[in-house]
Amino acid sequence: MKRKELREAAVKLFYEMDIQKTFEHKFYKNFLAENELVALKDNYLKEVFDNFLLNRDNIDDIIQKSSTSWDIKRIAKVDLSILRVAITEILYLSDIPDKVSINEAIDLAKKYGDENSYKFVNGLLGKIVKNEN
Repeated sequence: MKRKELREAAVKLFYEMDIQKTFEHKFYKNFLAENELVALKDNYLKEVFDNFLLNRDNIDDIIQKSSTSWDIKRIAKVDLSILRVAITEILYLSDIPDKVSINEAIDLAKKYGDENSYKFVNGLLGKIVKNEN
């Protein structure tokens, strides 16, 4: 699988976890099996999942602090999932340039979000990258 497809799978995984309010390792294994992703050679998905699980409170805190006009509970779940994947990449996966994470997040927001999602995602991630550097 290409990294783009794995990133999309990560967004779907985070979305499902958020809907079911289940942020656990067993959910990851079930997701892999249900989506026939068990034999992945690229560790990207596991890396993103593990880093998000370890740092979820920090990542959500960053989203909340950066989203001054929206409470995190009011952010559309698909947008939130995209943001969580991108921020996990930006903060914890040093082999992925920030610009790549942002561009991929924008593409995912255009594909899965509403007509303004990509603007929201772009603005928030730009603000976060600026504040983190």
